[in-house]
Amino acid sequence: MLVINDLRLRLTVKYAIALVLIPALAVAGSIAFDEKRHIFISLAIAVMALLVFFTGYEKKRVGTRRMVITAIMTALCFVGRFVPVIKPMTALLILTGAYLGCEAGFLTGALTALISNFWFGQGPWTAFMMLALGLIGFASGLMSGVLIKNRPALIVFGAVCGAGYSMIMDIWTVLWYAEGFSVKLYIAAVGTSLPYLLSYAASNVVFLILLGKPVGDKLMRIKIKYGV
Repeated sequence: MLVINDLRLRLTVKYAIALVLIPALAVAGSIAFDEKRHIFISLAIAVMALLVFFTGYEKKRVGTRRMVITAIMTALCFVGRFVPVIKPMTALLILTGAYLGCEAGFLTGALTALISNFWFGQGPWTAFMMLALGLIGFASGLMSGVLIKNRPALIVFGAVCGAGYSMIMDIWTVLWYAEGFSVKLYIAAVGTSLPYLLSYAASNVVFLILLGKPVGDKLMRIKIKYGV
């Protein structure tokens, strides 16, 4: 099992992969790869998400426990995507990142998108879904200090993440159909998808109000009990 002991190296690798390499790969894939080869981009992002997760390993024993808990949260997020109309998936992802860390949040988001799309449909959009959900989990971990202690901040953050997810997916829409990025087309895409943006934001608000405390308390107890 991969364990990176140097703190500076772990931070460099983590931020470089999550914030530079994966976004660049998602954008490049949407431009250069056709519909028949999109799965290679998605699988490459999944591998990179695992590398991001491994940067959080300090001790093998603790890392193994963290992986098991992350796998459970990924399964819950996966199931959450099957809930009709408003979905708890992203709210659970935010709680995962906040309580288990940005590495676990990114991996959970990326794998949830990849695995659930085997049911909802794989396509060139999968890479951007993995990126969008991964970044939500990553940001949740970075802001964990605020999100855990301040419930109103958690709810506002959830609404912002819902809007952010929709806006990131609109980037893919423009890149895929326009063969390049256009600000004018992007604004039009955001306007067209506004009902979805609002529904994503509302879903996060509703489920963070309902699940924030019970799920958060359970994750906190697990962190304390198993030292993750």
